[in-house]
Amino acid sequence: MTCHISLSLPPGPDKGKLGKYLDDLDVALPQLAGHVDSLWMTDHFIWDDDPCYEAWTVMCYLAARWPQYRIGSIVLCQSYRNPALLAKMGATLQSLSGGRFIMGIGAGWKEDEYRAYDFDFPRAGIRVEQLQDTLEILTRMWREPGPVTWQGRHYRITEAICEPRPQPVPPIIVGAGERKTIRLAVQYADGWNPAVFELPLFRDRLTIFHQHCEELERDPAGIEISWCGRLSVAATERAAHERNNRSWEREDGFVGSPAQVIEQMQGFIDLGVSRFILEILEFSDEDVIGILKEDILPALR
Repeated sequence: MTCHISLSLPPGPDKGKLGKYLDDLDVALPQLAGHVDSLWMTDHFIWDDDPCYEAWTVMCYLAARWPQYRIGSIVLCQSYRNPALLAKMGATLQSLSGGRFIMGIGAGWKEDEYRAYDFDFPRAGIRVEQLQDTLEILTRMWREPGPVTWQGRHYRITEAICEPRPQPVPPIIVGAGERKTIRLAVQYADGWNPAVFELPLFRDRLTIFHQHCEELERDPAGIEISWCGRLSVAATERAAHERNNRSWEREDGFVGSPAQVIEQMQGFIDLGVSRFILEILEFSDEDVIGILKEDILPALR
């Protein structure tokens, strides 16, 4: 199986180093083009007191600045944007980027930013229902000739028009780690991101995924399974841990030498993962770029 490597960007610049964010992209992305196929942005407003960019603005910038890459969200919180407006935004970016947009979306979870930005934070079951309404609206507005009218439990559209409709329709990836949201991924999505890091837990979620595929008569081969997490790699395991100054553990991602990282990734590949969306520590460092291009990516291919 060929595995794809995608780069998940940091949520924002380091404190006091606003310019370094773009400098790092300018260093790394020309060298990774042709090796890394897509750039992904997380959707948060607050991460402790660190600077944090708004995801959709970043994705539009990336799509214009780096036409070599596809652009995805890992993952948008359905609560933060009206679903019909989100469908329109996705269709617009898909059109202007020449079909390079990937819609990653989830139910939302980070209560502190909900509260800080005055979004309602209903219980988890309601957020899952809202996600289902959003997926239904995205699917209908992107695929049905308008105007489209539909009534869900929490959202509705009335003669909504989405022109130009996106061609092709953007792939949808659902970030889903619980039984109900995994079912939504099987029901609506082109890709599934389990939102778990550890191999035993991933295996457990995969069992649920296949149960839903059987119940909904969906071929699991038609759903791309991805793993999203962190990577700290260096020539030696010790150097990788020294580079890992954010105290990432192996439960949160991959840490070690190239051979160790490949071995860690192989366990997920054996379970069907075909895409790794990686937040790579010091991704603009020349040594890290060299390891990615010369060791890790060739092994995965």
